[in-house]
Amino acid sequence: MKLLTFGVNHETAPVDIRETVSFSPDQAQSAMTELKNLHLVSECIILSTCNRTEIYCTLKAERCEQQILEWLHQFFKLPDSTLTPFLYRHQSLEAVKHIMQVASGLNSLVLGEPQIFGQIKDAYNLAHKTGSIHHTLENLFQHIFRTVKQVRTDTAIGSSPVSVAFSAVTLSKQFFGDLSEQTALLLGAGETIELVARHLKESHIGKLIIANRTLERAHNLAELVGGYAIELDEIPDHLHEADIVIGSTGSPSAILKKAQVEPALKKRKNRPMFMVDIAVPRDIESSIEQLEDVYLYTVDDLHEIIEDNKQSRQTAALEAQEIIDLQAQSFMAQLNAIQQVNPVIQQYRQESMNIKQQAMEQALHQLELGADAEEVVKKLANQLTNKLLHTPTKQLHQAGLDGQSALIETAKTLLIGDTQTPPKTTK
Repeated sequence: MKLLTFGVNHETAPVDIRETVSFSPDQAQSAMTELKNLHLVSECIILSTCNRTEIYCTLKAERCEQQILEWLHQFFKLPDSTLTPFLYRHQSLEAVKHIMQVASGLNSLVLGEPQIFGQIKDAYNLAHKTGSIHHTLENLFQHIFRTVKQVRTDTAIGSSPVSVAFSAVTLSKQFFGDLSEQTALLLGAGETIELVARHLKESHIGKLIIANRTLERAHNLAELVGGYAIELDEIPDHLHEADIVIGSTGSPSAILKKAQVEPALKKRKNRPMFMVDIAVPRDIESSIEQLEDVYLYTVDDLHEIIEDNKQSRQTAALEAQEIIDLQAQSFMAQLNAIQQVNPVIQQYRQESMNIKQQAMEQALHQLELGADAEEVVKKLANQLTNKLLHTPTKQLHQAGLDGQSALIETAKTLLIGDTQTPPKTTK
């Protein structure tokens, strides 16, 4: 059995190639079924995201690796070798390390991002639903899940924000601490503000107001995050409520003016306002920074934080890699041990079954000849016991003669079990 990982990602293939081999969940399910029905793999999982498509599998035979690559081209109706310049493949230990790196976010476009772990769990669950996971990949992915948890617990790989949206919310939390009593006013309803809104919701923000030029779009986002929507011209009526203002509208000119903020501050009676302008051009007039009780940050301030945090994640990534190296070696050691012992177990069971079959045939023959049933059963039990004990007893005698004490101790564990438990005495 051969463990294999292969695929394309954002580092090896442009977006048009990644789009070409992107699996929808339905496609992934049918593809895994097809791979098994073609007897190319024993087990498989397909991961497909915007940044990567990867297949994790155990091969039926060595020749199947090339056949899978041919199948992949056929599945997406691609000319032969179209993907060859972009594909990477890893085997055995390197395959395990690669999957652990992917799941931990070390192989992501944004170092340490946590979303990929959820996507891997979705792929694992889909493979379970398809019936394409058995002992090896089940054990591997349980080991991977534990490893990712250790990486997240023991390193700072995911603790430092590396996106503008997350950095803005993190700064807000640093300023106020608990956000459950705070009100946030968000300017805009685009992708960046949606991320800000989601992060604020996860941080248990007390109240969310979404202000946007198109009220319908603001309503849609507000429903998603549990806030309420207003139009831009309604901002002066609500600005005094806002402890936090975050802007990202894409407007060519400032949305929030100094003349609007001054009366709002008076209504707030010197309670501070925390503002983050992540728009380019700016949404919040720069002169607002001059006002007392206003703390204004721009996108440039956030970029400094992001760059510092990227360096922090790079350091954490080195620590994470050490954990991954150890855990990958640990899994491969377990897998190798299992692969060594399974043939022994199978052979031992087969020999035992052969002994049982011979003994049963002899016993049934004796019964057909009219022998006493009780005597036949006793003889059957004695024959089975003697034949099953013959080989291990003979080997143990020889081990004693040869002074192989380690083998004798191992035999105790195998044949008797827990040797620390004292024997029961009968009264």
